[in-house]
Amino acid sequence: MSSLTRLVLVSAITLGLGVSAGLLATAHQPAQAALPPVVDGQALPSLAPMIERVTPAVVNISSRTHTRVRDPLLDDPFFRRFFGVPNMPQERVEQSLGSGVIVDAGKGYVLTNNHVVQGADDIGVTLSDGRTLKAKLVGTDPDTDVAVIQIPAENLTAVSLADSTRLRVGDFVVAIGNPFGLNQTVTSGIVSALGRSGLRGLGYQNFIQTDASINPGNSGGALVNLNGELVGINTAIFSPSGGNVGIGFAIPSTLAGDVMQQLIKTGTVKRGSLGIEAQNLTPDIAQMLDVPAGRGAVVTRVQSDSAAETAGLRLGDVVVGVNGKPVNNQQDLHNAEGLLPIGSDVELKVLRDGRETTVTAKLVGRNTASAEGQNLDPRLGGAQFADLGERQRQQGLRGVTIARVASGSRAESNSLRSGDVVVAVNQVDIRSLDDLTALTKRRPRQLLLTVVRGQNAFFVMCE
Repeated sequence: MSSLTRLVLVSAITLGLGVSAGLLATAHQPAQAALPPVVDGQALPSLAPMIERVTPAVVNISSRTHTRVRDPLLDDPFFRRFFGVPNMPQERVEQSLGSGVIVDAGKGYVLTNNHVVQGADDIGVTLSDGRTLKAKLVGTDPDTDVAVIQIPAENLTAVSLADSTRLRVGDFVVAIGNPFGLNQTVTSGIVSALGRSGLRGLGYQNFIQTDASINPGNSGGALVNLNGELVGINTAIFSPSGGNVGIGFAIPSTLAGDVMQQLIKTGTVKRGSLGIEAQNLTPDIAQMLDVPAGRGAVVTRVQSDSAAETAGLRLGDVVVGVNGKPVNNQQDLHNAEGLLPIGSDVELKVLRDGRETTVTAKLVGRNTASAEGQNLDPRLGGAQFADLGERQRQQGLRGVTIARVASGSRAESNSLRSGDVVVAVNQVDIRSLDDLTALTKRRPRQLLLTVVRGQNAFFVMCE
């Protein structure tokens, strides 16, 4: 069965064992004759000059995540003495390999994917000249899978961001990254489609689809045009086996650039809201509302004092277009709402009472609840908690996310990391920040968190 695959390579090491790297063996292909350098006196076109300019800006990212694996029984001194268990937690270490793109040589900013660096304790960046630098996490946005890290700005090369809204299907593109840990690999293809969405588990979606060969390890790497400008950040492939079959997806550079600026400025991303809830238009609902069956998103709730209410949007309206672009389903409407800038005018084409009408709403900032850890419990000091983002909810998670962990804080010493999702406190499930606040308000003697990090779930005993 085909599946959507994010492109980071992950290896797990338990109990402090070292990392071993492996290469996928492939059958030897028969050698092919090289093309002549000149045909009829004319030099053949080559991408080499452009690639030579761009590849120094594409880096290899290696992140290490340490996870304490603690059994509450190990906190009992009698148990430890009786069974001879060392007075130290076991540890699971994961190493991820991905790619990144230097976009600001003067300040050392590197664009990559959130899933490449999510929850990482240590982030190393290897440049094309062989230098390995320690990176600092600037901020992440799980909903768009964008992250920004920073490295020392010494003799760096950056790639400029193109206006990805000017891309057309059929434009030539080049993918540069580190597939399977192989440094500086270049492949070429075309833009196969634009505005791809509806891919499960990927949050807000407006992907560039390409047939340029990309594979695991290309996550966070560059998709560039023939001018050597960044048009996308490679993030996922559609594949039956985990390898390339010619269907890859990249985050448009315009979207990644907007997210990057917010992360650099504030460390978080604020999104707009129309103040509505919607569902897909089904044939039964279309018949009930007396509108043509087919595409659209049905408004099922209009919040009081929202942008939608001010604009006159009503319960039962069927939204079929946003700013001239078709809305086929609820996901299309959700994407438009989450990706448009706050304060922008949104023109909604609506079917109402069997007729088509247009309403215009101004997108307002979405209120996202957050809380500082020290205000919840001293043992959580230095961590900032927030309700889950859209992408995390789509993955079926319930709980709260850790938006930030201060360096040297008590939360960091308790092995909490930015991007962690807390799903239970003292083995009581939580669904929201209100639940976390209520449970910590009791000031429990023991504070045992159940944390989801990546694909792993584990206990964290806060001290």
